[in-house]
Amino acid sequence: MEVRAQLKSLRTSPRKVRLVASVIRGLSVQDARKQLEVLVKRSSAPMLKLLNSAVANAENNFKMTGSNLFVSEIFVDEGATFKRWMPRAMGRATEILKRTSHVTIVLAQTNTDDATQISTDVDATQINKDVKKKVKAHKQGISVKTAQAVQAGNAKIKAGSEGSKKKFQRRKVI
Repeated sequence: MEVRAQLKSLRTSPRKVRLVASVIRGLSVQDARKQLEVLVKRSSAPMLKLLNSAVANAENNFKMTGSNLFVSEIFVDEGATFKRWMPRAMGRATEILKRTSHVTIVLAQTNTDDATQISTDVDATQINKDVKKKVKAHKQGISVKTAQAVQAGNAKIKAGSEGSKKKFQRRKVI
């Protein structure tokens, strides 16, 4: 079972909020709270509030225990952009874009039926890989299967280019 919570129109740029989101992706709720409490970013306080809201929704609405939850998905979309103007030299004006963010967090429950204690490191890394695939596909606007097919095609191309021993001269070092 998954629990979803959303934060709309956060007055911070999505680029800055994604830095905080990537820190807590795949972590258990307790670890995510600890990370958000010590993180020195302005968007960490609203993200902590959102996480607490999602946990409260899970406990009250779906009768789930907060200790078994982890952040399965978290993604940040672009919200409305406020446009302001700043006067410049010689009667000109430049546009200032004040960006907003929409944050969505999805919590899932770990399966503790098999064993009393699950290794969170292994689960978190596997979940993190799956979530990264989903987020990457979401950003590109394609399905996960299509993204995997594109990745497989890129791997074939890369494998074919490794076989050639030719050296190419470049002006700049990459």
